[in-house]
Amino acid sequence: MELLTAAQMRDFEQAEMAAGRANGLELMERAGQGVVQAILSRWPDLAEGERRAVIWCGPGNNGGDGYVIARLLADRGWDVAVRALGDPRRLPPDAAENHRRWCARGPVAPLAAGPVAEGAPDLFVDALFGTGLTRPLDGALAQAFAEMQRHRAARDGALCAVAVDIPSGLCSDSGRRMGNALDYDLTVTFHSAKPGHYLAEGPSACGGVAVVDIGLPGPSPEHPSGDVARLVTGPGAVGKRAGHKYDHGHAVILAGPMGRTGAGRLAARAALRVGAGLVTVAAPGSALLECAAQLTAIMVRRCDDADGLAALLHDARLNALCLGPGLGLGPGTRDLVGIALRDAARGVVLDADALTAFAEDPDALFARLHGRAVLTPHDGEFARLFPDLAAPLRGAPDSGPAWSRIDAARAAAARAGAVLLLKGPDTVIAAPDGRVAVHAAAYERAAPWLATAGAGDVLAGLVAGLLARGLTPDRAAQSAAWLHVEAARAFGPGLIAEDLPEVLPRVLAAP
Repeated sequence: MELLTAAQMRDFEQAEMAAGRANGLELMERAGQGVVQAILSRWPDLAEGERRAVIWCGPGNNGGDGYVIARLLADRGWDVAVRALGDPRRLPPDAAENHRRWCARGPVAPLAAGPVAEGAPDLFVDALFGTGLTRPLDGALAQAFAEMQRHRAARDGALCAVAVDIPSGLCSDSGRRMGNALDYDLTVTFHSAKPGHYLAEGPSACGGVAVVDIGLPGPSPEHPSGDVARLVTGPGAVGKRAGHKYDHGHAVILAGPMGRTGAGRLAARAALRVGAGLVTVAAPGSALLECAAQLTAIMVRRCDDADGLAALLHDARLNALCLGPGLGLGPGTRDLVGIALRDAARGVVLDADALTAFAEDPDALFARLHGRAVLTPHDGEFARLFPDLAAPLRGAPDSGPAWSRIDAARAAAARAGAVLLLKGPDTVIAAPDGRVAVHAAAYERAAPWLATAGAGDVLAGLVAGLLARGLTPDRAAQSAAWLHVEAARAFGPGLIAEDLPEVLPRVLAAP
C-alpha cells in the first residue's frame, strides 16, 4: 500500500484532473459518500432513529467534503448543524458549489458562534483542514478542539468523532500533532493512506483508518512513485522450499560474556525458527558452557576476539552475521564489527552494542558498511549515530510538513550506505537508494506487549535468519518486522521475548 504525502496526493489529483480523467466535484461527492458509508459501517446503530450531527467545515476543499457529508446525512433524516471557519465566499470553486448546495438545505453558522456542540449530538465530523494544514492550530481554534474533547469526555463515548482525510492539526506527512489534542474514533481518507496515519502520534489521534476509493486510478508507470513510502502489509515470500540445510544459509550470532548471553541466544533462536538452515552462537570461552547448557539445535563455537571471528569466517558457508545483542561495549567490539563487515557478500545485522560502540565516531562505522548490512537501532541508538537527524523529531513542530521518521530514516540510510530499520511501534525501513517502507504496530495490528526486554534481540535474529536464507536486506528487514509483530499478536498479553520464536511456526503456517 502506498503512503502518499500531502504534496504527492495533491500533485496526483491535479494531474488526473488536468488530463480529464477526474472531476473535482465528482471526487468531492464520492469522498462525502465514502465518509458516510464508513461511518455507518463502523456504527450501524447510527442508521436507525433520529440522529444529530455537528460538522465543522474549513476554508478549503476539506470543507467542501464536509458540506457534502452534511447534505447526505440530512437526506437520511439527520438533524445536521454546520459550522464554518473563514469566509465561505472565499472557498475554492468546487467547495463553494457544495457550500451553495448545502445552504439550499440548511444554515451555516460561524464556528466561533455559540457552544461547539449544542444539544447532544451523536456525531462530530472534523472537515476543517485535512492534509492541507501547514501551521499549528492555536488561539480560539485550539480552544474549540479542547472544548470538544471535554464535551466528548462528558458524553462518555456517546459522541462519535470522525476526521475527514486526517485530523485537523495532525501533520499528514509525519503524524505529529500541531495544536489539536482531540482523539478521534475514526479517520476516513481517500485513495491512499498517508504517512501521518501510521507514524508518531497518528494512530492515537486517528483512532482507526478507513481508505475510501474515490475513482482515481491505482499506481501505474505514468504516476511518479519513486519516492513514495509503502506500508508493509505482509511478510512477503518467506515460505521454505525443499533442499539441504546449507541451501537455507548459516547464520552466526555473536554472544556476549558469561552472564550476558541471553540476548544472543534469543537472536539465535529467532534466526533458526525463521528458517535459517543452521545457526551458530559464537561466544567467548568463559560463556561456552552457559550457552551450551541452554542450546540444542543451535551450535556453539568459541570466539574470544576479532582474530577468533576472522578465523571462524574463513568458512564461506557462514553467510549471515548478527552482532550487538548483549555483546558489551568493551574495547574489542569495534574490531569485531570491522571483521564482520570485511566480506561485502555476507549479510550483517548490527544491533544494540554494535551500534553504540560507534556513538563517538559514527563515520568510522559508515566507512565500513556495505550493501548487505542492516542497522537496527531504537530511537536512542539512532540519536547517538545520527544526532542531527534525530533532533528535529523532538518536541512539537512549528510548521508542516514536519520532519518525520521517514525523512530521518531515509537520510540516515543514505548517509550510512546500508539498510536501516528504525525500531518502534512505527518501524521505518529505509534503503540507501531512497526506497522506504513503514511497518506500524497500530490499529488492528497493535501489539503493546512487545514493549518487553529482549524483543529487539529477537527482531535482530529474524533479520539475520532471513538474510541467511538469501533475502535482500530491505526485504529481510520488512519481513522480519511483520513477523515480529504477528508473532506478538498471535501470543497476546503476557508475552515475554522467549515466546516470540516459539509462536513463529504458527504464524508461518497461517494461510
